[in-house]
Amino acid sequence: MSLSPDRLTALAAFAQAHLGVLDGPPTAASADASFRSYWRVRQGLRSWVVMNAPPDKEDVGPFIDIAARLRAAGLNAPEVIAQDLAQGFLLLSDLGTRTYLPELDEAHVEALYGDAFDALQTMQTRVDAHGLPLYDTLRLTTEMELFPIWFLGRHLGLELDGKHANIIEDCMQRLLNSAAEQPMRFVHRDYHSRNLMIVPGANPGIIDFQDAVIGPITYDLVSLLKDCYIQWPLARVYGWAENYRQRLVAAGVVEVGTTRWRRWFDWMGLQRHLKVLGIFARLNYRDGKSGYLNDLPLVLDYTLSVCQRYGELAPFGEWLEKLTRGVDLTRAKA
Repeated sequence: MSLSPDRLTALAAFAQAHLGVLDGPPTAASADASFRSYWRVRQGLRSWVVMNAPPDKEDVGPFIDIAARLRAAGLNAPEVIAQDLAQGFLLLSDLGTRTYLPELDEAHVEALYGDAFDALQTMQTRVDAHGLPLYDTLRLTTEMELFPIWFLGRHLGLELDGKHANIIEDCMQRLLNSAAEQPMRFVHRDYHSRNLMIVPGANPGIIDFQDAVIGPITYDLVSLLKDCYIQWPLARVYGWAENYRQRLVAAGVVEVGTTRWRRWFDWMGLQRHLKVLGIFARLNYRDGKSGYLNDLPLVLDYTLSVCQRYGELAPFGEWLEKLTRGVDLTRAKA
C-alpha cells in the first residue's frame, strides 16, 4: 500500500488541520478490495485513522451515512470526526489493529461470534434502513454474473456453450427465488472476520459497511459463518445458524422453521460465493491484487458443498466440480 508523496502530504495536512501537530508522518493501517486505504496518525498515546478515498474513484458519502446509522443504534462503528469531500479524506476514530480473523481459535471463537451475533441482531432490528438501496433481483443477478465473466471466462479460460449457460442460469434463478422468500432487513454486505475488530468493552468494532443495503435476512449471517477467509466444520456452522434463528424467532423478527431457514442460509451463501469467485478473479486481473487468488479454493469448496446437498443444484455442482478438478486456482492465467 503506497501513496504518492503529494497525496501523503495532503493527507497529513488534512489531519494536522484538525488535530494539530502529529507525532511523525502517517503510517499505513490497512487497505481493502476497493481504491480506499487507511492511514494511522498519532499524538502521544492517542491515535486516529484517516481514510484516503480518491474522489474520482470512491464516494465517501455512503460511509458517512452508514457510520451514523450504526452509531445511532449503539454499535461500535468509527466516528467521522472531520471530512474533506473534495480531496477524499475522512478523519475517523481508531478501532485498533485487532481484526477477528487471527484470533478466531477455540479459546475465543464462541465469545467473539457471540458478540458478532449480538451486533448482527442489532443491525437487523434497530439500525435505520430507510432509503438504503434494495438488494433486489437485479442487483443479486448482476453480482452473480461476475462468476461466468471473471472466474469461468478470465480465470479458467472457458467459453460457455448454450447447454452450460442454461445450467448456470437455472441455478442462479433458483437462488434468486430463495432470496426473494426471505424477510428484508439491513444488510452490512461484508460481515466477516476481516471487517470485525476486537475492541474490549465495545466489541465488535464494525468496518467496511459503506455498501449496506436492505436485503435477505440470512445474508450477513452466512457471510460471517461461511467466511471466505476461515472455515468451520459444517455441523458447527449449522448449530450457530440455528441458534441465531431461534433468537430471531423469540424476538418476533421471523417465523420460519429450521429446514427452510437452513435452505435460505445455504442458498444465500451460494449466491454470495458465486459473486466472490468472480470478484476475487477480477481483483487479480483488473486491479492487480493477486492475494485474493489464494482464497479461491475455500470459496469453491463452499460452492460445491452446497450443490452436493441439494438435488436441484446438482447439475450445476457436478459440472463445476469436473471443470475445476485438478486445477490450481491460486495461479493466475496469462
